[in-house]
Amino acid sequence: MNTSASVLAANFKNWGVDHLFGIPGKAISPIIFELRKYNIEFVLSKHEAGGGFAAAGYSIMNQKIGVALGTSGPGGTNLLTAAGQAKATHTPLLLITGHPSMKDTGKAMGQDSSIFGTDLHDMYKSVTKFSARVERGDMLQSYLQHALEKAVSGIKGPVHLSIPFDILIEEIEPFEIDLPIPSEMVSPAIDNVVEKLDSAQRPLLFLGKGVHSSRAYEEVQMLAEHWKIPVITTPGGKGTFLSNHKLSLGAFGLGGTVAATDYVNQGVDLLIVIGSKLSDMSIPGLSKDMYPEHLIHFDYDPTFIGKSIKVPTTPVLGDIRSNLNVILKDIPKPDSAEFLTPIKTEQMENNHPNERMSAVTALKSMRNALPNDAIVFGDDGSHSFYGIQNFDIYKTGTFFFDDIFGAMGNGIGYSIGAKLAAPDKTIVCLVGDGCMFMHGTEISTAYNYDSPVLFIVLNNGRLDMVEKGMKKMTGSSTGGVYETPLDAALFAQSMGLQAYTCQNSIDLTHQIKQALHTTEVTKKPVVVEVLVDQNETPPTMGRQ
Repeated sequence: MNTSASVLAANFKNWGVDHLFGIPGKAISPIIFELRKYNIEFVLSKHEAGGGFAAAGYSIMNQKIGVALGTSGPGGTNLLTAAGQAKATHTPLLLITGHPSMKDTGKAMGQDSSIFGTDLHDMYKSVTKFSARVERGDMLQSYLQHALEKAVSGIKGPVHLSIPFDILIEEIEPFEIDLPIPSEMVSPAIDNVVEKLDSAQRPLLFLGKGVHSSRAYEEVQMLAEHWKIPVITTPGGKGTFLSNHKLSLGAFGLGGTVAATDYVNQGVDLLIVIGSKLSDMSIPGLSKDMYPEHLIHFDYDPTFIGKSIKVPTTPVLGDIRSNLNVILKDIPKPDSAEFLTPIKTEQMENNHPNERMSAVTALKSMRNALPNDAIVFGDDGSHSFYGIQNFDIYKTGTFFFDDIFGAMGNGIGYSIGAKLAAPDKTIVCLVGDGCMFMHGTEISTAYNYDSPVLFIVLNNGRLDMVEKGMKKMTGSSTGGVYETPLDAALFAQSMGLQAYTCQNSIDLTHQIKQALHTTEVTKKPVVVEVLVDQNETPPTMGRQ
């Protein structure tokens, strides 16, 4: 017989999880104590949401699952935001929250997480795929198995178990659960799709973050090349298609390109949407007279199909990659080299010494300085929309951004967990001063646990999207500008990190290259702060 906590730790190790994230508390301490027996490192975050974000980044890179812990009461409520973020990004995540002993339920207890206090089991229902309270030790195996099946099968996402203290220390029969291997669904509409692709005169591919979730990069590229279909991406679909591909028109929606808008304006008879809800972030500026004649919509979730663009639609439900493989099974692989253009380094013009750098210039300088395979996690804000518009992709799967839930600070945690899961990868976090104010203390977590992320902070002293959006709507703004701006370099240095402040493109390019060398040698994160123009208009003004 082993304790429930010991059985859980053994299963984490069996899944290939070597890091857990969170903040200790009495209610979850039995799990933390057991991790040492299995050589699993507990990563002490600075806020439970930051721990949940890090677990999600860990999951994205290890392509299995991430695990985060929060104690009862406020530890659990702090973790809620990370659950909502993981649900929006379809990231498999196991969130375990504590609870005072089950035998004391109904008594007055500190940090009570039962129906008499903060009912975490109920609170997590709307931000996870599965939420349950384990009220007896013999329930753990069944509930854990259900949770895993929900997390990694079908529409992937976070799951939650609330486990009381006395259940964690209860002795139970040991068990081992393997991560489920999902049975991928294939749509019966495939033949109809091929017919429509063959007959389309002016088709267009529209890629969303579902391409990231299914890792269908190669299949999407082959589809585009065989039928010679131009490609646009949603903000969340950034990184799913190569910028130097002859069929690439760049992004559409917020952060969109002129080339993408011009093509749509000239008429589309068949729009093939792959892995996107078509939210208001993805289709601003798409008026009814620009609608396609027909739409093919690949997605696992039918909820939003036919809701945003109301034209005749063919749903293709199931795993994107599996469905595309059926379409492509008898098609010879094209010679992709014929579709690629040489990668060019852009020449940057320096701003005047008394002027701040343009954010556009900053992003293009980033692209020049970073290796082609660097993986960028864009935090939520105008800084990432500048990236969507101006940061070219030379290897698929190297830019991650959420355009649905949009929790500020998520990219900081995601990048930390990603680097711990994939220490051989170059991991970069593109973040703004607002996000650093919210969850910037997590860079201390990166420092303490040797997660050498390069944090590039675009600092203009304001909540840029909010402030500029208010001005557009009302002519003025309230609460969007920081009275005392962040000194990101000094902030980082106070926690032990090396940090630099840049004001021109030559300096920025040099400091990024120097920082990458430093992270490789010291195994510690580095912050590069970029002071950017406060009055520059971000590419987010098209949202109604």
